[in-house]
Amino acid sequence: MQRVTIAQVAERAGVSTATVSRVLSGRGPVSAGVQRKVRKAADDLGYQVNSIARALRNSRTDTVGMVVPSISNPFFTSLVESVEHALGREGKELLLCDARSDPEVEARRLATLVARNVDGIIVSPSHGTLSGAAVQRTAGRLPLVQLDRFVGGTSTDWVGVDDVAAMRQVMDHLHAGGARSAAFAGSLLTNSSTEQRFAGFRRRCEDLGIAVDPDRILLGDYSVKWGETAAGRLIAAGDLPDAIVCADDLIALGVTRACRAHGVDVPGRVQVTGYDNIEFSRLSEPALTTVDQPRERIAAEAVRLLAAAAGEAGGDRGPSAHIALVPTLVVRESTRARA
Repeated sequence: MQRVTIAQVAERAGVSTATVSRVLSGRGPVSAGVQRKVRKAADDLGYQVNSIARALRNSRTDTVGMVVPSISNPFFTSLVESVEHALGREGKELLLCDARSDPEVEARRLATLVARNVDGIIVSPSHGTLSGAAVQRTAGRLPLVQLDRFVGGTSTDWVGVDDVAAMRQVMDHLHAGGARSAAFAGSLLTNSSTEQRFAGFRRRCEDLGIAVDPDRILLGDYSVKWGETAAGRLIAAGDLPDAIVCADDLIALGVTRACRAHGVDVPGRVQVTGYDNIEFSRLSEPALTTVDQPRERIAAEAVRLLAAAAGEAGGDRGPSAHIALVPTLVVRESTRARA
């Protein structure tokens, strides 16, 4: 079947090919009436924009790459959705890659996106140090923004939430609910999210006089299974803390599940908190108290920063932006409001 041309659309709409080009590219002044005529003619004829030819003409593809540590984690799934919506509002498409929580896989994904000539990349690094070289190398080739997680020592912008402030909210709430001892269940300290959350946890516990036994710092991975394992160890030790603070909702779901299996009342015997406010957190038994990350705002800010970086390409860049948004504590049934 022969491809429909701009000339055919122009003839059908009764306008010049230049006018058709301006309407379909969204560039240049064209009246609303003419725009409607041109788009109707294009739809009637089944005209499709040649994206390869347009990319060659404009030196851009209107596509943005995104690399996340694990697409199976519900938080990253929802974050990707928010980024895709934000890009869509700017007329851009998303190419998504899963790093499988492996810095080597992540480096290959970044190189692939560069080879695909994407206009920029949004990445949540899988490792706090091992991801650094690939992130910096990629940032030297095209605009790049880190979101949620970050690696230090790179000249890139970052947007996410203030994890330390979030832990301050969590610990203040637990303290008000009577917690005087606490455990922390998280992933290994190999990414900025866990590092910052753990640092905020320790700092606020010291401020409030909440006891944290070294044996109650349990580090594994972001999974329900690890939450079950961590809670099982605490229960087997025979002396539960007043609260178990989890670095994400998946771990917290595993903790509450293990507590139910062992007949430990939540929040009567032990309070449990999560982080991320994934959809499952409100559906659990009991519903989780958790930290809500403003995903739509994070995504919109990442897209804005990427556009700004693209506009500065080839020029002198100012200092990198580091934007930490304030999260919100969502109080549900897994904690006590006040002792």
